[in-house]
Amino acid sequence: MPTGEAALEALLDRVPVLQGLPRTVRELSGGLTNLNLRVTNDRGDFVVRCFRGDPDLLGIDRDAEHHNTRAAAEAGVGAPVVDYLPEPGLLVIGYIDGVTYDNDTFAKAGVVERAALACRTLHEGPRFRGDFDMFRRQEGYVRTVRDNGFPLFAGYAEHDDAFHRVERALAVRADPTVPCNNDLLAGNFVDDGDKLWLIDYEYSGNNDACFELGNTSTECDLDDDQVDALVTAYYGQPLRSRLARVRLQALVSAYGWALWGAIQSAASEIDFDFDGWGRERFEKAARGFTSARFERLLEEVAGAD
Repeated sequence: MPTGEAALEALLDRVPVLQGLPRTVRELSGGLTNLNLRVTNDRGDFVVRCFRGDPDLLGIDRDAEHHNTRAAAEAGVGAPVVDYLPEPGLLVIGYIDGVTYDNDTFAKAGVVERAALACRTLHEGPRFRGDFDMFRRQEGYVRTVRDNGFPLFAGYAEHDDAFHRVERALAVRADPTVPCNNDLLAGNFVDDGDKLWLIDYEYSGNNDACFELGNTSTECDLDDDQVDALVTAYYGQPLRSRLARVRLQALVSAYGWALWGAIQSAASEIDFDFDGWGRERFEKAARGFTSARFERLLEEVAGAD
């Protein structure tokens, strides 16, 4: 990664579309595993994603990210891909001129329904390269934590049984996988006033659509009514088993991504409270696994609507 202005300019000079013309460069907020730059010249307006960190620790496949970003663009919800340089580690996409969501945005009328439509559009698009399964991802993250001696949240392993009970329940009526972003926190929704775009495909892969919805619901802190609305808008009708599936996948998401925070807290040089980020998700998952409705959700996900 570049550590000074001259090094950064030299890095950008390696991108053909950025060469030979005056340009303006502005850092974009929000990147935790990338440095994201908005670069504008007479050829256009671009976002340059400069990869940073250890992709192996976090399970990131940059070639798959590039392929899947192209597929998302083909589906109609992803920004166009302009260039990809595996070395030195750059992905260049078109800049989307719009408003980036935050969690409060989902309280506005119609936003949840638009998010569901954007997800369904992505899921109906071209298949992605690679699969994403949070149960296997979580196993890998546990190994990474243990092999490297990273600190883990107190009591984390106590919920392993509940986590795998969810895995078995979800397997009863599993649907075919679809191309999923798998990391739709609010900042990965961009609204241009006409269309809602989905960005950032680092963790993308073919997955259960209900993981996408569950991950979105927990990352964006949707309340029960909003989750109901999200699932109803996605499927076109209220389905009890799908709603249960989404709520359980929200717990799966929180429990798995909590380990991402633990790994980043121990390994990343970025100035960010990764421990707090991961702890928040672990505590959310723990509350769900021990809640009064957990057993009911396990029954409903395997039953008829």
